[in-house]
Amino acid sequence: MGTKSQPSITKCKEGENWTKVTFKPDLLKFNMDHLEEDVVALMKKRVVDLAGTLGKTVKVELNGKRLPVKTFADYVNLYLQSASKSRPEPLPRIAEKVNDRWEICVSLTDGQFQQVSFVNSINTIKGGTHVEYVTSQIASHVMSIVNKKNKNANLRPHNVKNHLWVFVNCLIDNPAFDSQTKETLTTRQGSFGSKCDLSQEFLKKVAKSGIVESLLSWADFKQNKELKKTDGTKRQKISGIVKLDDANDAGGKNSEKCTLILTEGDSAKALAMAGISVVGRNNYGVFPLRGKLLNVREASHKQIMENAEIQNIKQILGLQQGKQYESVKGLRYGHLMIMTDQDHDGSHIKGLLINFIHSFWPSLLKIPSFLVEFITPIVKATYRTGKVLSFYTMPEYESWKESLRGNASGWSIKYYKGLGTSTSKEGKEYFQDLQKHKKDFVWFDEQDGEAIELAFSKKKIEARKNWLRQFEPGTYLDQNEKLISYSDFVNKELILFSMADLQRSIPSMLDGLKPGQRKILFCSFKRNFVKEAKISQFSGYVSEHSAYHHGEQSLASTIIGMAQDFVGSNNINLLQPNGQFGTRHQGGKDHASARYIYTKLSPMTRFLFPKEDDLILDYMSEDGQSIEPAWYVPIIPMVLVNGSEGIGTGWSSYIPNYNPRDIVKNVRRLLNDEPMLPMDPWYRGFKGLIEKTAVKEAGATYTVTGIIEESDSNTLTITELPVRRWTQDYKEFLESLVTGTDKVKDPFIKDYREYNDDTTVHFEVTLSEQNLIMAKQEGLEKKFKLSTTISTSNMHLFDHKGVIKKYDTPEQILEEFFHLRITYYEKRKKALLDNLELDLLKLDNKVRFILGVVKGQIIVNNRKRAELFLELQEKGFTPFPKKTKGVDVAIAGATPETEESEETTEVAKGGVKPSDYDYLLSMAIGTLTWEKVQELCAEKEKFENDVKELRGSTPSSLWIKDLDALDKELDNLERQDAEAEVMRKKIKAKAGNGGAAAAKQAPKKPRKNNTKPSAATEPIAIDSETVQEVTKNKPKGRQNKSKSQPVSVESDEDEDLIALKERLEAYNLDSSPERLAMETETMPEAAAAKEGPKKRAAAARKAMTVVSDEDTDDEDFENSKVPKGKKGAGGGRKPANATKAKATIAAKKREGQIKPILAQKLISELLPPATNAVDSPEKKVRKIRPSPFNKKSGSFLDKSGINGSSSENSSLGASDEAQREDSAAKARPKRENRTRAVYVESSESASEDDEEDEVLSEYSNFEEEDDD
Repeated sequence: MGTKSQPSITKCKEGENWTKVTFKPDLLKFNMDHLEEDVVALMKKRVVDLAGTLGKTVKVELNGKRLPVKTFADYVNLYLQSASKSRPEPLPRIAEKVNDRWEICVSLTDGQFQQVSFVNSINTIKGGTHVEYVTSQIASHVMSIVNKKNKNANLRPHNVKNHLWVFVNCLIDNPAFDSQTKETLTTRQGSFGSKCDLSQEFLKKVAKSGIVESLLSWADFKQNKELKKTDGTKRQKISGIVKLDDANDAGGKNSEKCTLILTEGDSAKALAMAGISVVGRNNYGVFPLRGKLLNVREASHKQIMENAEIQNIKQILGLQQGKQYESVKGLRYGHLMIMTDQDHDGSHIKGLLINFIHSFWPSLLKIPSFLVEFITPIVKATYRTGKVLSFYTMPEYESWKESLRGNASGWSIKYYKGLGTSTSKEGKEYFQDLQKHKKDFVWFDEQDGEAIELAFSKKKIEARKNWLRQFEPGTYLDQNEKLISYSDFVNKELILFSMADLQRSIPSMLDGLKPGQRKILFCSFKRNFVKEAKISQFSGYVSEHSAYHHGEQSLASTIIGMAQDFVGSNNINLLQPNGQFGTRHQGGKDHASARYIYTKLSPMTRFLFPKEDDLILDYMSEDGQSIEPAWYVPIIPMVLVNGSEGIGTGWSSYIPNYNPRDIVKNVRRLLNDEPMLPMDPWYRGFKGLIEKTAVKEAGATYTVTGIIEESDSNTLTITELPVRRWTQDYKEFLESLVTGTDKVKDPFIKDYREYNDDTTVHFEVTLSEQNLIMAKQEGLEKKFKLSTTISTSNMHLFDHKGVIKKYDTPEQILEEFFHLRITYYEKRKKALLDNLELDLLKLDNKVRFILGVVKGQIIVNNRKRAELFLELQEKGFTPFPKKTKGVDVAIAGATPETEESEETTEVAKGGVKPSDYDYLLSMAIGTLTWEKVQELCAEKEKFENDVKELRGSTPSSLWIKDLDALDKELDNLERQDAEAEVMRKKIKAKAGNGGAAAAKQAPKKPRKNNTKPSAATEPIAIDSETVQEVTKNKPKGRQNKSKSQPVSVESDEDEDLIALKERLEAYNLDSSPERLAMETETMPEAAAAKEGPKKRAAAARKAMTVVSDEDTDDEDFENSKVPKGKKGAGGGRKPANATKAKATIAAKKREGQIKPILAQKLISELLPPATNAVDSPEKKVRKIRPSPFNKKSGSFLDKSGINGSSSENSSLGASDEAQREDSAAKARPKRENRTRAVYVESSESASEDDEEDEVLSEYSNFEEEDDD
């Protein structure tokens, strides 16, 4: 290079530029004298590699000849054609040129991953990040398809890669390799300089290439290999299986004769053990199942491997995975017997066991008598002669019941809902007649297998829907047949479970209720559930009175759900939540235990479900008792008000909530023949936005958005979340934005503060200005997940025919509801008219009867009942039969003999019974007066006006009247919500300005008294002479009233109707004056004993004042003086100091005149001392709970007990109890609040005549009929 010369530059001819590279290997350097064949082959391959990777734009020649490889696809074919020579079919080739820098081709292998890849035409023989980039996309797509087809596959990406042969040709910017040999690319995906996003079309072609089938076969092989580890073997003794009672000959030479009995639970096992005592233990073993068996057809491989029950059955029977059984010789038992309850769930357990065997060992089902079932009666009907009829299905029993045509006399019915109902004696009877109770399953053809798959395979969803649509009520499996095909079992027995499951999951279009909710509402109405009760107690009541056969825990959860009222739950809760019923913080899951919280009927409920409709509902019967109706008919469709969500067999359903105001408006428009207005979802209390974003034929889609606002440059305020996105879940999401995630390491927000409460949402989110700008560009609602969607495309409901039906819009639901509801108003009108006309007729007969007695035309004294009965018939009095229990109840054994069956045989002409005139003959003597006639006539006139008004009404006018009442109640509800919101804001503002300290300093407001003054709560004065005068005028007939008449009042206020004396006796408490008095000073008992009746009668009585207070705390009664009453105000005897001037209460107190309270002494004199009373040396002050008596009925101040003479007390004892019986039997108004009574002494009677009227009205329960 040290010597240089001038270059020789020659001008080139015009043409394309090109470069020629030549080289000549220096063989001596490699100690070679010639090129070996493998080296020449390597060079030739390198030339071919260049031809395949450079493409058509570059001509590649070898030894002067152009190579046939012109594209990368041609290059790939060289590999595939060579590999296909040893295969029966050529390998597939799926190619795609993604862009100018990426070209991909995929084929299959035999379980070992292969790749051929180039980076910038450099052969990366070990692959690298570029190959991983491509294969991960393919593996992810294929893996999702395989896992959908076989949940048990549980594939991982490397499992898919092992079946792929991938070819990659790419250009990478500044590639980096692991070594100088450049065998593996190490450049990160983000530095490739380009992207390779495989198209969906390419991925679909890969999935259809056969790789999915290969993976499914591989997964099955792998699973069977693992399942074989749990195989059983034929051996005589096995151990380690709890609760197994093995047959003595199981696994031995006589194993083919052995039968394994699988029972539904331990109680069924006890019955089976009692039964096999008859047939012996050599050939019978028993094993109890714990609930329902796993559906192995749809379960994951992991679930099957971890299911102990399946592994135990395999061990007990000696089953081996994948084996084809031609006989039972290789098994420990030759027969498998299923022994379950005869209800729907029992049928499901049978089906699951059949499905288990069919999934793994279908050949076993084809072996005759291998699978059998043991049936027991579900109902037994016993005739008085001892004849017993057994029914094995409910439809079979219902058919027999209808054949009686109401003539069920002499039959006693017993229900056997579970095997635990049968006694050990009955179990032995079953096994003594084993052939009658044992039914063999038989395999007729392939339709049996198809039927099993139809019931349990997810692949048959649409076929299963059609199967359920074709169900006909009354279908049942005839248990008289000895052989049962698998298809008959599925189509005639298992379908009953599927229908019941569907009904439990999807509500009715008419009332929006599922069966459990309907039972709760029914029992709430039956109980007159206006006084709160614990949910744990109420759930027991529902279970007892509505034939609920599932767990009470599930029932309690349903009750809680019906009472919840937070945002996203019910728009109108039918039950009232008294306690912690859950909040939007955790979507109601944060509710308290059922034993701590209370509920009752919501005031709104009866406006939606009017009591008048109870007459026209179709009530069902079960277990011999009348239960809830098939459906209720509210005045608006409640399924739209509160929405619904559920998943059943074949169908699922989702219905959003709608505004009851919108529904009412549309009902009014339909009543006026106007078109409906479209309705959009609405949730009570939700402050966000609900927008319709898409409309399709199958339904609409709505976007639900929360509220997020920008407070400043780095703060966001979130004050509402989308419906049913709960506060706790969202808090966890914000936490992930603070700490980062596995994919995103850097936190997006700096911090957040929360000001949420039980009803509202309030988050303050702090983030950087840069991240705030990024969030705004993406959309705040999207970035912070404050947007969800609601669809109306899955609104499935049961219609009035009991058929599942799809509705596309809420207006369709409302229109169908409207046409049905209007017919029920017509039915209501007819039923009310019939009842009113019957009442009118009964009143007319009562008036005639009383007039006949008063005028002496009808003599009732000293006559036989039969004579009176015939006379009333002759004079044309209308008989009114007593309402007896229906046929369903009578034949159910609830009442072995009805009340009518105990009547004397002096039966009437034309089938009329003497009891049909009890409504006349049982009238009290005090009602046989002119005053009663006038009262009945006035009542009759009122009924006639009601009838006239009802006849003039139309179904539309009745409906409008109900809607008007509902609107007013909705106004009240909205006002309450608004007041609660205002109060919440005030409290929050106060907390923000001063916190707890400010709250402590705030003066307490006096408690507001919401009760209206009444005769029971205003100060009233009573003296002994007033009561003596009233008592003296009592009719004697009242005293002779029988004390043994039972009073049946099904209400929450039963306890209040029990007289004080009866409650004291029930608790064995001493009712003596010494025990009951509450005095401020003591009095020696000896001095009291010396005071005889005469002195007590002569002494001036102090009047009592009863004062009301809402405080429900257990406090002492207060004692104070009251001024003397005016002369003659009470109508009784004047006190000794009647001429003195009256003094005020305050003056009396200042004078310190404190004497014993008279009221407690009056109560004491009313109640005679208990037999175990022990005299006390002195009277003691004793605190008791306020209001230990019925304040409204007046039973605590019985007129006959306020006499100063102890002899009068004893003589009027019978009358007292009779009056209390009468008082308890009368209906009385609902008590709004418990009140605390305060008794104040007065030296004189009350001062005004109207005060006396208040006293008499307070105790009118005792004198009501006498005043007539």
